[in-house]
Amino acid sequence: MFKKTKFAVAGAAALMLAVSACGTAANAGGSGAAQAGQPAKKIVIGWSQRGISGSDWWKTLVEGGQSEASAAGATIQLLDANGDTVRQNSDVQTLISKGVDVVIMNPNDPIGVGASVAALKAAGIPLVVVNSNLDPSLVPDSFCYVAEDQNATGALSGVDTAQKALKKFGETGKIKLVSIGGFPGDVISDLRYNGFLSGWDSVMKDHPKVTTVKLPMKFGSWKPDQALAPMRDVATANPDLNVVFSMSDVMQGGIEQGLRQAGVWDKVIQGSYDGGMTSVKQMIDNPEGPLQNTASNQPWDQGATAVKMAIAAVNGDKGACSSGTNYIKTTLVTPENAATYYNSNDTYVRAAK
Repeated sequence: MFKKTKFAVAGAAALMLAVSACGTAANAGGSGAAQAGQPAKKIVIGWSQRGISGSDWWKTLVEGGQSEASAAGATIQLLDANGDTVRQNSDVQTLISKGVDVVIMNPNDPIGVGASVAALKAAGIPLVVVNSNLDPSLVPDSFCYVAEDQNATGALSGVDTAQKALKKFGETGKIKLVSIGGFPGDVISDLRYNGFLSGWDSVMKDHPKVTTVKLPMKFGSWKPDQALAPMRDVATANPDLNVVFSMSDVMQGGIEQGLRQAGVWDKVIQGSYDGGMTSVKQMIDNPEGPLQNTASNQPWDQGATAVKMAIAAVNGDKGACSSGTNYIKTTLVTPENAATYYNSNDTYVRAAK
């Protein structure tokens, strides 16, 4: 009886020692290491979105991020500034107070969010910027900027539109061109327009008998209802309008309606930007119609990539975005290849898998 008890106590002591050793080993990795048998802490991503309402593009951007976060076991706390920079700065303060691990920001104003960038830096919370960029003075305080190369992507549309304009309007005389962007002073509008013109000019330099008349840029606030009136007005004032470059497929409905009301829809060639599936379908259904291309910028892929960069920032993986910029690969959809990119289940063209 005594021997059995002795062995039992000895066995219990050995078991306790083993458990203690396991606990010590589990804690050896420091405070950031997960306890043995326990799941790693979920990363919480704060997302400050410049706007969602009225834009399928912004909605798809967020959905791509949410899908990637779910797959990675992370969570997103989303706040929508609804186009208000003051509100966006307040939203970021809220995310900081909630103790998020990292913030993804789609800035409403490149310089106006400076207070948010400074606050995140002071709090030691990494920042990933998506879609809209920061003022150059603020860039050093961000981990990564995720977007398409808007200048290069715009050039894809510019080259194709110029080639088709020459075919339709001839290689002598004047070609009158107008573009429509988001807001006056909007960096995105400038980048896309300058890219389009660089592509256009690269073609037209070999056709010196063609003079391009570039009308002042119009603005549609990235929304179809806001694009209608300025498009109608410029087309009414210029019935000899030849080419329209839209900086977002989101505005397409208003642009088409405005051109129709001015009586020039069937007379123009249009290049566009975003890779919206509605535009892709329009080119499939009417390959000889005014809309002749849309340069993709793949919001789903941008959102998903932003989340990947956010997780990398939390994990201290500086090599994930060593240059500070992560440009996704884009493409140009035309009537000639539209069927290849069309997917009725998607709102925008996605990267090929």
